[in-house]
Amino acid sequence: MARAPSAARFEALYRACYQDLLGYALRRVERPEAAADVVADTFLVAWRRIDEIPDEQARPWLFGVARNVLANHQRADRRRADLGARLRRELADATAIEPAVPPEIAHAFRGLPEGDQEVLRLVAWEGLTAEDLAVTLGCSVNAARIRLHRARRRFAEALRSPSLTSRSRSHRD
Repeated sequence: MARAPSAARFEALYRACYQDLLGYALRRVERPEAAADVVADTFLVAWRRIDEIPDEQARPWLFGVARNVLANHQRADRRRADLGARLRRELADATAIEPAVPPEIAHAFRGLPEGDQEVLRLVAWEGLTAEDLAVTLGCSVNAARIRLHRARRRFAEALRSPSLTSRSRSHRD
């Protein structure tokens, strides 16, 4: 089966210009993965606009696209860095306030699987309903209710464990 002319043209451009565009990007960014992103985005634009690429000027056209893509990446990096700096300033004095919990309960909670801990935190600390929990976990409401029920059951079992009950009795004596 013959390939469509635009696919064959794109492949030819890719083979002819990939290394040159990668070198261009590598000389202008700090991280190799950022250069790979620039080249990938450049070829994405080329694929979408394959019919607009001038036959005799394809290579310089791709460099023009790469230049614009690189500028967009740099602007995004600056915005991300500025946002990170602003958030660090705003959150410098923020502290997470965890509820005061007796040591026996904290010990039993820490013994649960991480998934159970997160489900219980979302409901108890963040005040999520089963419907909210389903959205947060990306599952059905029924599945969220089942996960919550099982987490609560395991937590209750952990609270009744012999090591915990004997420890709490010794604290009271």
